[in-house]
Amino acid sequence: MNKKHGQIINTVLIVIGGGILIYTISEEDRNKYLQILGLVILMFGLYRATNFWVETKDDEDDNNDEKS
Repeated sequence: MNKKHGQIINTVLIVIGGGILIYTISEEDRNKYLQILGLVILMFGLYRATNFWVETKDDEDDNNDEKS
């Protein structure tokens, strides 16, 4: 998968998960299953984002070593 598209997917997952959480917390009649779903989507997006950042950081370090 293209690196740019991966970052967009991660950002969308984080925003959707956060939006669901904020929406369910702001309601008076809270749906626990919707809160759990929002939390799972948010955490999955954060997991993918951190893995993406670790992978791209290693690539940048390798490129800097080759230029020196």
